[in-house]
Amino acid sequence: MKRRIAREKAVQILFQIDMAEVKMHDALHMVMEDSSDDNKYLMYLVEGTLEHLQQIDEEIKQYLRGWQLDRIANVDRAILRLAYFELMFEEVPDRVVVNEAIELAKLFSDDQSFRFVNGVLSQYLQTKQPTEE
Repeated sequence: MKRRIAREKAVQILFQIDMAEVKMHDALHMVMEDSSDDNKYLMYLVEGTLEHLQQIDEEIKQYLRGWQLDRIANVDRAILRLAYFELMFEEVPDRVVVNEAIELAKLFSDDQSFRFVNGVLSQYLQTKQPTEE
Protein backbone atom coordinates (compact mmCIF):
# COMPACT_ATOMS: atom_id res chain seq x y z
CA MET A 1 0.00 0.00 0.00
CA LYS A 2 1.35 3.40 -0.95
CA ARG A 3 1.84 5.91 1.85
CA ARG A 4 -0.78 8.30 0.45
CA ILE A 5 -3.39 5.53 0.46
CA ALA A 6 -2.31 4.53 3.96
CA ARG A 7 -2.83 8.13 5.12
CA GLU A 8 -6.27 8.27 3.50
CA LYS A 9 -7.31 5.07 5.21
CA ALA A 10 -5.75 6.19 8.50
CA VAL A 11 -7.90 9.35 8.44
CA GLN A 12 -10.98 7.23 7.79
CA ILE A 13 -10.14 4.93 10.70
CA LEU A 14 -9.34 7.80 13.08
CA PHE A 15 -12.59 9.49 12.04
CA GLN A 16 -14.62 6.36 12.82
CA ILE A 17 -12.91 5.86 16.16
CA ASP A 18 -13.52 9.49 17.09
CA MET A 19 -17.09 9.80 15.79
CA ALA A 20 -18.68 6.46 16.56
CA GLU A 21 -16.25 5.14 19.17
CA VAL A 22 -15.63 2.16 16.92
CA LYS A 23 -12.87 -0.19 18.01
CA MET A 24 -9.71 0.07 15.94
CA HIS A 25 -9.98 -3.50 14.61
CA ASP A 26 -13.58 -2.94 13.47
CA ALA A 27 -12.71 0.39 11.83
CA LEU A 28 -9.78 -1.25 10.05
CA HIS A 29 -12.01 -4.03 8.76
CA MET A 30 -14.58 -1.53 7.44
CA VAL A 31 -11.97 0.62 5.73
CA MET A 32 -9.95 -2.22 4.22
CA GLU A 33 -13.05 -4.01 2.82
CA ASP A 34 -11.36 -7.39 2.38
CA SER A 35 -8.34 -5.81 0.70
CA SER A 36 -5.20 -7.89 0.68
CA ASP A 37 -2.92 -4.84 0.62
CA ASP A 38 -0.08 -4.73 3.10
CA ASN A 39 -1.35 -2.51 5.90
CA LYS A 40 1.73 -2.31 8.15
CA TYR A 41 2.28 1.41 7.55
CA LEU A 42 -1.44 2.10 7.94
CA MET A 43 -1.48 0.32 11.29
CA TYR A 44 1.67 2.13 12.35
CA LEU A 45 0.03 5.50 11.62
CA VAL A 46 -3.23 4.67 13.41
CA GLU A 47 -1.64 3.01 16.42
CA GLY A 48 0.97 5.76 16.76
CA THR A 49 -1.63 8.50 16.56
CA LEU A 50 -3.84 6.81 19.13
CA GLU A 51 -0.90 6.04 21.42
CA HIS A 52 0.15 9.70 21.48
CA LEU A 53 -3.36 11.17 21.18
CA GLN A 54 -3.32 13.17 24.41
CA GLN A 55 0.04 14.76 23.63
CA ILE A 56 -1.00 15.42 20.02
CA ASP A 57 -4.29 17.03 21.08
CA GLU A 58 -2.53 19.26 23.60
CA GLU A 59 -0.14 20.41 20.89
CA ILE A 60 -2.94 21.05 18.37
CA LYS A 61 -4.91 23.11 20.92
CA GLN A 62 -2.05 25.61 21.14
CA TYR A 63 -2.48 26.53 17.47
CA LEU A 64 -6.28 26.65 17.12
CA ARG A 65 -6.70 30.42 17.06
CA GLY A 66 -10.29 31.07 18.13
CA TRP A 67 -11.30 27.41 17.94
CA GLN A 68 -11.64 24.51 20.34
CA LEU A 69 -10.54 21.03 19.33
CA ASP A 70 -13.94 19.48 20.01
CA ARG A 71 -15.66 22.15 17.87
CA ILE A 72 -13.75 21.67 14.63
CA ALA A 73 -15.04 19.28 11.97
CA ASN A 74 -14.39 15.67 12.92
CA VAL A 75 -12.62 14.89 9.68
CA ASP A 76 -10.39 17.96 10.08
CA ARG A 77 -9.55 16.79 13.60
CA ALA A 78 -8.59 13.35 12.25
CA ILE A 79 -6.42 14.92 9.55
CA LEU A 80 -4.69 17.21 12.03
CA ARG A 81 -4.08 14.38 14.49
CA LEU A 82 -2.47 12.25 11.81
CA ALA A 83 -0.35 15.15 10.54
CA TYR A 84 0.80 16.10 14.04
CA PHE A 85 1.74 12.47 14.71
CA GLU A 86 3.96 12.50 11.65
CA LEU A 87 5.42 15.93 12.47
CA MET A 88 6.08 15.13 16.12
CA PHE A 89 7.15 11.49 16.01
CA GLU A 90 8.23 10.68 12.46
CA GLU A 91 11.14 11.52 10.21
CA VAL A 92 8.87 12.59 7.35
CA PRO A 93 9.85 16.00 5.89
CA ASP A 94 7.59 18.77 7.18
CA ARG A 95 6.52 19.94 3.74
CA VAL A 96 5.48 16.39 2.79
CA VAL A 97 3.29 16.13 5.89
CA VAL A 98 1.69 19.52 5.24
CA ASN A 99 1.08 18.76 1.57
CA GLU A 100 -0.44 15.38 2.40
CA ALA A 101 -2.69 16.94 5.06
CA ILE A 102 -3.88 19.60 2.61
CA GLU A 103 -4.66 16.95 0.01
CA LEU A 104 -6.54 14.89 2.61
CA ALA A 105 -8.59 17.95 3.58
CA LYS A 106 -9.40 18.61 -0.07
CA LEU A 107 -10.45 14.98 -0.49
CA PHE A 108 -12.49 14.46 2.67
CA SER A 109 -13.62 17.87 3.90
CA ASP A 110 -15.26 21.05 2.62
CA ASP A 111 -13.83 23.67 0.27
CA GLN A 112 -12.29 25.79 3.02
CA SER A 113 -10.88 23.10 5.31
CA PHE A 114 -7.57 22.76 3.53
CA ARG A 115 -6.83 26.40 4.38
CA PHE A 116 -7.67 25.81 8.03
CA VAL A 117 -5.52 22.66 8.19
CA ASN A 118 -2.67 24.45 6.45
CA GLY A 119 -2.91 27.38 8.87
CA VAL A 120 -2.83 25.21 12.00
CA LEU A 121 0.10 23.16 10.72
CA SER A 122 1.98 26.26 9.53
CA GLN A 123 1.61 27.92 12.95
CA TYR A 124 3.06 24.81 14.59
CA LEU A 125 5.96 24.61 12.15
CA GLN A 126 6.85 28.27 12.66
CA THR A 127 7.52 27.55 16.33
CA LYS A 128 9.64 24.46 15.68
CA GLN A 129 13.35 24.77 15.14
CA PRO A 130 14.20 24.44 11.47
CA THR A 131 14.91 20.87 10.47
CA GLU A 132 16.84 19.61 7.53
CA GLU A 133 14.68 17.96 4.92
